[in-house]
Amino acid sequence: MELEYKTKNAWEILDRSSVFSFAEDYKHFISEAKTEREAVNFFRKEAQLQGFADIFSQGTSDRMFYAVEGYKSMLLIKKGKSSLENGINFVFAHLDSPRVDIKQNPLYEGFDVAMLRTHYYGGIKKYQWVTIPLALHGVIILKEGKKLEVCVGEMPDEPVFVISDLLPHLARKQMEANAKEVIAGEALDPIVGSIPEGEEKEKDRFKKHVLNILYEKYGIIEEDFLSAELTLVPAGSARDVGFDRSIIASYGHDDRICAYTGVRALFDTEMNNKAAAVVLFDKEEIGSEGITGAQSDFLEYAIEELAKREGLRISARSILHKSSAISGDVNAAIDPIYRDTFEEQNNAVFGRGIAVTKFTGLGGKSGASDASAELVFAVRKLLNDNNVPWQMAELGKVDAGGGGTVAKFMAKRGIETIDAGPALLSMHAPIELASKADLYSTYLGYKAFLKNFDFK
Repeated sequence: MELEYKTKNAWEILDRSSVFSFAEDYKHFISEAKTEREAVNFFRKEAQLQGFADIFSQGTSDRMFYAVEGYKSMLLIKKGKSSLENGINFVFAHLDSPRVDIKQNPLYEGFDVAMLRTHYYGGIKKYQWVTIPLALHGVIILKEGKKLEVCVGEMPDEPVFVISDLLPHLARKQMEANAKEVIAGEALDPIVGSIPEGEEKEKDRFKKHVLNILYEKYGIIEEDFLSAELTLVPAGSARDVGFDRSIIASYGHDDRICAYTGVRALFDTEMNNKAAAVVLFDKEEIGSEGITGAQSDFLEYAIEELAKREGLRISARSILHKSSAISGDVNAAIDPIYRDTFEEQNNAVFGRGIAVTKFTGLGGKSGASDASAELVFAVRKLLNDNNVPWQMAELGKVDAGGGGTVAKFMAKRGIETIDAGPALLSMHAPIELASKADLYSTYLGYKAFLKNFDFK
């Protein structure tokens, strides 16, 4: 018997052709779905092709359902052989990622350049977002009520948008500033034009030219920005990294990598004894607030509707208290350049499989959902029995910082919950790095959990 605990690189365990094939499918998704709305639309189309029916419609399915809340959160469920009253195996994940949002009254000009005012979303290093090509995604509700979907900057023949930075020759004061202050929030405004319109004596000629382009091409007037949700994200598709192509560089791994692996695992899981579900939330990066966040009652609302369909006279709360969940979110892999920030014995190693996290939080476990030893053992046994590469992981050194997930909001509902997902390099940067082996290990782990987990 092996007395010492050791982890093994997942590439030495997994079938490499399966890893690379799965990664190609994921790259298509992560390149196409760069916002919550786009991700929900992607999964809804796939679910409908699979035969899932809307929970709140009179669909033909009697066991596979989906529900969407506020265009940005989603539940997908496959009923099992046993009743919902015996609980559900859940994978929870979130669809939002750090980004730069466009303000409601954004367009202005200065020194012959037209720009948009912004408000960044989530935890970012602001200096990482300047001088890189950005694409504009979102929706605008026009004056007559028409909804216009916006995606500009992803195609090779489309323009991109760039936030400028101060040249090093004049940046002595800037370069002496704290990293948080190198780029101010008000300095994250992209350039959107520089051609004037009208006579030289006229006011706002550069802004006017941009407005004319927007109206001629899209029918947009300036007031339409008031009823818009527009965001700037890094332009371009996911790319392979390294001579061995073992890594994926992309915007939004956190946390659409867990959303994708969870949904694929659900789609690929046959009917089992217990119901299996994947729930995808919005707003995790800003506290899980609002009607699409994990603190809303969307989950209970959808479960109650399913219970009605089954003829059950029990509350959603009763079902959830008999349920178990993986909170699917990413962890941080030890970065060899910044290894002093990590506690090597208890932090994740890139490429060693899905990272299981007993607790998150800050410092003295503040804000943590701390899974029980019994739950950890059950997950440990499940992954081992199904030959899933995995590792136990915390997030950095105790006093280095910290982070949270939706796990605490699920645990508050009485759901036995533990965190698990791949460990990234450069988390929350415009471009994050994910191991293809960890991606596939996460899929295998979620699939085993949804199909076989039975915690008593």
